[in-house]
Amino acid sequence: MKTINLTALKAGAAPLAVALALVSAPAFAQQAAPQADAAAEAEPQAIIVTGSLIRNPNLVQATPVNVTTADQIALKQSNTAEEVLRQVPGIVPNIGSAVNNGNGGSSYVDLRGLGSNRNIVLLDGQRIVPADLQGRVDLNNIPLALISSVDALTGAAVTTYGADAITGVVNFITKKDFAGVDLAVSNQITEQGDGNYFRADVTTGVNFDDGRGNAVLSLGYQKSNPVYQGARDFSNIQLDSFSGTAGGSGTTAPSRFSINGGNRQIVPETGFLKTTGGFNAFNFNPYNIFQTPFQRFNIFAQANYQLSDAVEVYTRGLYSKNTVKTIIAPSGLFAERMTIPFSNPYLPAGAAGQFCAANGLTDAECVAARAATDPTDPNYRTFNTVVRRRFVETGTRNSQYTTNIFDYSLGFRGALTKTVNWDVRASYGESDRLQTITGYVLKSRVQDALLATDKNSCLSGNDGCVPINLFGPAGSITPQQAAYTLSPSTTANNTSLLQVRGLLSGDFGLTVPTASEPIGFALGSEYRKYKAAQVSDTLSKTPGELGGAGGAAPDIDGAYSVWEGYGELVAPLISDKPFFKSLTVEGGVRYSKYSVRGGKTTEAWTYKFGGSWEPADQVKLRGNYSRAVRAPNIAELFTPNTVGLTNLAKDPCAGAAPLTNANLKAICLAQGAPANSIGQILDPTAAQANITTGGNINLNPEKATTYTVGAVIQRLPFLSGFSASVDYYNIKVTDQIGTPLPGDLVAACFGNISAASATDPACTIIRRDPSTGGLDGSPATTKGLFGGLTNQGKLFTDGIDVILNYQRPIGAVKWSINAVANFTFHSKFKATPTSVDRECVGYYSVNCSFTGSIQPRHTWSVQNTFSLKNVDLSFLWRHQSSAKQEPLDIPSSGKAFAGVIPADSGALSGKTVDFGKIAAFDYLDITTRFNIEQFTLTLTVQNLFNTKPPIVGNTIGSTSYVSGNTYPSSYDALGRRFAIGARVKF
Repeated sequence: MKTINLTALKAGAAPLAVALALVSAPAFAQQAAPQADAAAEAEPQAIIVTGSLIRNPNLVQATPVNVTTADQIALKQSNTAEEVLRQVPGIVPNIGSAVNNGNGGSSYVDLRGLGSNRNIVLLDGQRIVPADLQGRVDLNNIPLALISSVDALTGAAVTTYGADAITGVVNFITKKDFAGVDLAVSNQITEQGDGNYFRADVTTGVNFDDGRGNAVLSLGYQKSNPVYQGARDFSNIQLDSFSGTAGGSGTTAPSRFSINGGNRQIVPETGFLKTTGGFNAFNFNPYNIFQTPFQRFNIFAQANYQLSDAVEVYTRGLYSKNTVKTIIAPSGLFAERMTIPFSNPYLPAGAAGQFCAANGLTDAECVAARAATDPTDPNYRTFNTVVRRRFVETGTRNSQYTTNIFDYSLGFRGALTKTVNWDVRASYGESDRLQTITGYVLKSRVQDALLATDKNSCLSGNDGCVPINLFGPAGSITPQQAAYTLSPSTTANNTSLLQVRGLLSGDFGLTVPTASEPIGFALGSEYRKYKAAQVSDTLSKTPGELGGAGGAAPDIDGAYSVWEGYGELVAPLISDKPFFKSLTVEGGVRYSKYSVRGGKTTEAWTYKFGGSWEPADQVKLRGNYSRAVRAPNIAELFTPNTVGLTNLAKDPCAGAAPLTNANLKAICLAQGAPANSIGQILDPTAAQANITTGGNINLNPEKATTYTVGAVIQRLPFLSGFSASVDYYNIKVTDQIGTPLPGDLVAACFGNISAASATDPACTIIRRDPSTGGLDGSPATTKGLFGGLTNQGKLFTDGIDVILNYQRPIGAVKWSINAVANFTFHSKFKATPTSVDRECVGYYSVNCSFTGSIQPRHTWSVQNTFSLKNVDLSFLWRHQSSAKQEPLDIPSSGKAFAGVIPADSGALSGKTVDFGKIAAFDYLDITTRFNIEQFTLTLTVQNLFNTKPPIVGNTIGSTSYVSGNTYPSSYDALGRRFAIGARVKF
């Protein structure tokens, strides 16, 4: 009976899999991927070398590849591709589930820490539609249930995968010729009972027509819940990284108002504004989250069918709907200039008198203005003030990003001759992401509600308008008042990618006399067309309208196309000779022609060459050199200048310094600070300053040179089951497309102050709040720093990758160990020819944010697995080296706090800390897996020892990566977690 049920289920699934795969799904076109799978199955300990368009599996290529297997993913019980890659040595954490404020609804990979836009993400060797205007692939859409391995390749990828593979490629390889049914379900939760993560997948495949065809269908669902920073004792109170005190945002409650060039908080109990600039900072940490809520439905199907002995059709289809939510502290007025009547019913007498005096009103005029309730009354007067008020009454700011993506591919391949194969394919994909935000206060409605002279109606007479009280304590805004200030807003991002490729590969039938394998070749041509647009509603595109949105979301529309022709050659020179088990050379060249809509046409040549030498079976030496080119993406070309946020802890014009330095004072005034603000300017609140950035249609492609040199040791007669590889990589990028870091922009003006500085364009291009003189303020009036895109930058990184594999029996137990390590020597960025050449390996600061999260000097992961009959016991040790505050950050920002945390700072009060240093960190995960016939049960404990993350405060890095007083993308902020997974295969 059991056999009959299984047979019936498989038979029922077959038509659905075939239909979806052949009619509405795309297929793999990368030929090196099956080689990697085959090699992995035949010899699990071997170091797999892939990355070529040439199909001959016997040819030795010179490119190192770091492979993460499906078994490693299963033992870790990873749920998303971003989670898998985040912990791979050599990959720097980028935007993902651990990023809240700064997450745009997608997850990305940053290979080598030079930017997530400088590596290519592939699915079976083929590009898929990007999710954003920067051309990046959203890892949330990768069908992890069907992945057999993940290959990370550095160097020599330009002719194989594209001229823009500057730091390399990450290739997700799917299972081939899958037959049967695979049902999997898992659940994960933290020790504290939050952050629940549920995942379910079903995969079915069938071989049909006597093995001439195969079709696979995979369906998946997953959902994760948030983990709030308020639920962890180390993160529930925001700490300033430089003072060690409980800090927060200057947008707080009660309100703060600009007056006489300063900022003064109102004291609701007295009705007066404070006479000093002190205020009670708003602690936003409890509202923020360490794990973003996520929900995904995904469908993946692929099929292939042998139409004849000479032609095979293959296809692949991908559809995913995922929803990512971000949650941050309540909205409000973030330094917005407002107009208020002196007769506002909520304006206290004390504060009214202060505003009257500041605006030059006599006592009699002030009394008359306070009594004038009709705008037609000659005594009716208003005053302008910059208001900072946190609307705690409206709840959190919520962004929901809903992405629908499909990507379809269809191709034909076959044999042209006995030694030459052809492959033609086309694909098309679209990604539509809708951001819906709620909980954001509308500046225009607050202004409408402030223009009132009684508590029952607004002067405008607008429907629903309720006069608002901004002068009371937190909670003084009533639900009716709050409701009028809120309205949802939307921004849509749409991208598409059309691809067509043709490829000939094989060999010439020619063999060098001293070699045993013929010379292999590949010739191909490819066309790609990218389109992308951002469309925002009026609320989102109006600067300053949405309180706390960080800037406007302008409409963007752009497109470009690229035509490429390429060729590769692998030539075995010597084989099976003394000291020359094999000697192989390889090379490749690619021509690219970029055409930008409304812009110029650019041509570029990229190339690679390399070789490998095996003096004996046990040793292989390899190396390669490549030239890469990355053309500007749609965001870099077409985004209009827009005011947003950057991170800056210290403003040179803040405090008393301008009072004693005439040249500094002149600069501050030239940048727009009012004269009465000198001496009262404050540092940017929450270490966030305004910055104006935008695209540049005249950008040129950036160029890069990459080389790797390494060795492989395997098949040692005295150490069976052992293999190892060591590879050095070196990547230099010139004509880098980018903007200077905040420290570079500030140093260009304030680094060498003189009498001429006040007229220096590097100074005058910085624009300050016209009321307060600060670098933070309304994006409608405060342009802040200016970070235009240019081709002036340089990037550089180098390091070593080490991979070790070993397996052997210990009695009845099978033991296997896999170790991957990365040692990064340099990670440098020089923004302009006159900027500092900034080193960020092992350092953290606002200006080291170009690497994403922290770039450690060395990281490794070591997995030991012990198998006895039907039970596997696996231990995963992850290590990250120490880090410290960037030395160049100390002169500009100050030294990070070191000492005893003051009282009233939560669980950390009284503890001795050093926010300028992070010790080396180690994590241990343990997994037990039971394999009972067709059933598998997996139990995992992640972060077994419940190691807490390092505490560095909230203001010593980029807002995207420093949150909850730590770096949650680099260190585990969730704590010990338990996962259980069950799988049935038949």
